[in-house]
Amino acid sequence: MSHYVAQDYEPITPAQCRERLAAGDCGRWWLPDGPLEVRGEARIGRLLMAHGAGSGQDSTFLERCRDALADRGVQTLAIEFAYLQQMRREARRRPPPRIDRLVEELMRWCDTLTHPALTPLWLGGKSMGGRVSSLLAARDGAAGLILCGYPFHPPGRSDALRLSHWPLIACPILVVQGSRDPFGSREEIAGYDLVGARVHLLEDGDHDWRPRRASGRTQAALIDEAAEVIAAFMVEHA
Repeated sequence: MSHYVAQDYEPITPAQCRERLAAGDCGRWWLPDGPLEVRGEARIGRLLMAHGAGSGQDSTFLERCRDALADRGVQTLAIEFAYLQQMRREARRRPPPRIDRLVEELMRWCDTLTHPALTPLWLGGKSMGGRVSSLLAARDGAAGLILCGYPFHPPGRSDALRLSHWPLIACPILVVQGSRDPFGSREEIAGYDLVGARVHLLEDGDHDWRPRRASGRTQAALIDEAAEVIAAFMVEHA
């Protein structure tokens, strides 16, 4: 836990967490399942964001995304899975566990962060985090899904699609994808049956929404564009 202590994560109980969320509080808290950072006022809604496979919530990409969403009235609730917490403790990389274990972890977080006094919880996240969220939504439902750089398939393996559970998802789905994403590019996505999901392509963006210099665009501009689209989508489906 030393990484989180250094960043002033306050230990609290799930009941205290719900009380603080209902009061509109933000902060960095340590709960039984690990760290939670709440950023922004929920003027539009609340979005539980899960991280990608290789980096946690302190990645530049997710930090900038959460700031941009907070500026537009979307409160973000950032969690880290147990394997990522272990990576920090041991100061070495390790692969994520089986996807079903991550789905169970996310379910426990949803139980902690859901309360009748709070607005419905949207699920989503970056890459693997979005995939975990979509699997949980297919199984248990959700207010909506925001999938940032969804890993439609492993890079170089376009035949290994991760879409078999999508027909079971009944909530609104927004996919925000770089047009050059190796996990699912513009050309590949055009051939998928996404069962009513809305796709917004960020021109020339890669998996982290970084455009090539020759495009004349910046990652910051693409993140701002994505935040506008996400906020508008959540308003539309409130």
